[in-house]
Amino acid sequence: MVRSLPTLRGRGAHWNPPNRFERLHVDRDAWTDPDDPPPRTELLRDSSRSILSYNDAPDVGFDVGLNPYRGCSHGCAYCYARPTHEYLGLSAGLDFESRIVVKQDAPELLRAALSSRRWEPKAIGMSGVTDPYQPVERRLRLTRRCLEVLADFRNPVQIVTKSYLVSRDVDLLSELAGHRAVAVALSVTTLDHELQRAMEPRASSPARRLGAIRVLADAGIPVGVNVAPVVPGLTDHELPDILEAAADAGATFAGTILLRLPYGVKEIFDDWLQRHAPDRREKVLNRVRAMRRGALYDARYEVRGRGEGPWADQLRSLFRVASRRVGLGPPPSLSAHAFRRPPEPPGPQTDLFDGA
Repeated sequence: MVRSLPTLRGRGAHWNPPNRFERLHVDRDAWTDPDDPPPRTELLRDSSRSILSYNDAPDVGFDVGLNPYRGCSHGCAYCYARPTHEYLGLSAGLDFESRIVVKQDAPELLRAALSSRRWEPKAIGMSGVTDPYQPVERRLRLTRRCLEVLADFRNPVQIVTKSYLVSRDVDLLSELAGHRAVAVALSVTTLDHELQRAMEPRASSPARRLGAIRVLADAGIPVGVNVAPVVPGLTDHELPDILEAAADAGATFAGTILLRLPYGVKEIFDDWLQRHAPDRREKVLNRVRAMRRGALYDARYEVRGRGEGPWADQLRSLFRVASRRVGLGPPPSLSAHAFRRPPEPPGPQTDLFDGA
């Protein structure tokens, strides 16, 4: 890969673009001085008193979402969720991947929500915004504790992740699978390890993600691949190979999402292209515009994750043919028939920040 500008090790963004809700912005040059220490990941407390979020978007795939974390230190340069940090007064750039908001009460709040008689059992999406298995989960285990609650209630859950860490929870996922109450998708953007390291600096390698598919498949857990995002002009040619590799690893279903660049993500990803793939920059951006009616983003439902026009139609056709060829179908339907409300367990709450 050709690099024409300095890069910040382990980060997808290299600066903090202005917050669209704030009038003032303190700007600084990217971290290019070797004597200037790079930003370290900081954990922030979230004192929210609710944990489930609701949406009525027809193209999301679930009505209720659960996000134990806000922000994601995987640092994916293209992440469509980056602008959500602006609601916190932070930036979609380095702030999003270095200032992680932790919902330390997530398991207790989830148990309270599912215990309520107002709760109608249905599939919960984990996570619709940021990865539930990002690096800090290894220590805090918030996602695992939420899964323990879901397993107690036998409430169905859909999980999408880029991390091999999901294989740690094979015991809980197997328990839910016994009630047709879980489906896991591993997102794979590229099989090129070097490209993946640059574009998703702290996510698991492609080989590790395929390894996670194998672990889950061997345990009888419904597992698939999400080829997402497809970056036109950069990773789109890999789509058939990714589907074949996932099927060989044991995946049974597949989905795909086209690159989305809302708000400040456009500038962040453009900067990433200039630093890591300057020879592809114009091709990528022009191909995106060709699928977005001349713009870099189209927020319309059903279109934002699919695009339109000849290039988008060609990608969809390629996905359908390649999926059928390797035997990958749609995600399974989950069941809430086994849902129950177990007794409230005793025990004090643990402060996750003790000793941090």
